[in-house]
Amino acid sequence: MYIKNAWYVACTPNEIDDKPLGRKICGESVVLYRGMEGRVAAVEDYCPHRGAPLSLGQVIEGQLVCGYHGLEMGCDGKAVSMPGQRVRGFPSIRSFAVVERYGFIWIWMGAAEAADPSTIHNLHWADSPDWAYGGGLFHINCDYRLMIDNLMDLTHETYVHATSIGQKEIDETPSSTRVEGDRVITSRFMNGIEAPPFWKMALRGNNLPDSQPVDRWQICNFSPPSHVMIEVGVALAGQGGYDAPADKKASSIVVDFITPESETSIWYFWGMARNFNAKDKALTAAIREGQGKIFAEDLAMLEQQQQNLLRLPTRKVLNLNIDEGGVKSRRVVDRLIAAEQLIA
Repeated sequence: MYIKNAWYVACTPNEIDDKPLGRKICGESVVLYRGMEGRVAAVEDYCPHRGAPLSLGQVIEGQLVCGYHGLEMGCDGKAVSMPGQRVRGFPSIRSFAVVERYGFIWIWMGAAEAADPSTIHNLHWADSPDWAYGGGLFHINCDYRLMIDNLMDLTHETYVHATSIGQKEIDETPSSTRVEGDRVITSRFMNGIEAPPFWKMALRGNNLPDSQPVDRWQICNFSPPSHVMIEVGVALAGQGGYDAPADKKASSIVVDFITPESETSIWYFWGMARNFNAKDKALTAAIREGQGKIFAEDLAMLEQQQQNLLRLPTRKVLNLNIDEGGVKSRRVVDRLIAAEQLIA
């Protein structure tokens, strides 16, 4: 089950620059493309003539043209024309509300008339020259809620990411979780520790020594439908930790947009936004490469976890205190799904 009345990341702009993109989102097949004047559009990936996927067609003068018999579709889901045929009476296909913002294409999977662009997740860093961003996209065969669990409980870093961001202090330092409306925030602060390899690289990238003790923080922010933003960083020990001056720390926001494809697969848009040395493109590339390797480790674990859960469906997973952030995030998702079903 999915939250439908919410904004999901459907794709990045470069994915639809040259041709239509077919993508399944929340169990529905959608085709995304640039229509008139380059505006992004999304309709059901189904030609009303013979049922062919419209994503196999092309865009000509802002119209989506089916690659089977040349039926032209408008961005409102209505048939426009077809060589030698009368098609104005064809039944419409579904169109979706879409918005291009912050370097992403956002789609609303509920009723298009209910979509409010002002509720799109605010990415303050995306429009600021003081920040740099690098990221990517993974297709992962797992339930979207397993990825939420993963991101809201970072104790797995000690084991899954032992050579990059993991360290024993994550296990040894308790986290705290609070709920603010539909948001869930899990925080952990570790003081006077050695920075792990990834963060030593980041310290050097901000012209700071990597051999001194640091104060490290992880603040995981879940918000519906399935977004997790994680404030992470290290500061030279004794300089104020999270609140340290910019020249005494290396801090970032780990960006995680989890878009369900099906009950057991997701589109995972990942990245990192940072506000130090923002113009250093080589540093952005190095961080992106390092982060990509880290998330690839998650991918392998999550897909095998999903297979185990499918193989043994009657087994119950166990919840410990480290799972509090994920458990409470799932409760928010369940509550919002239940509320939508009452209205439907």
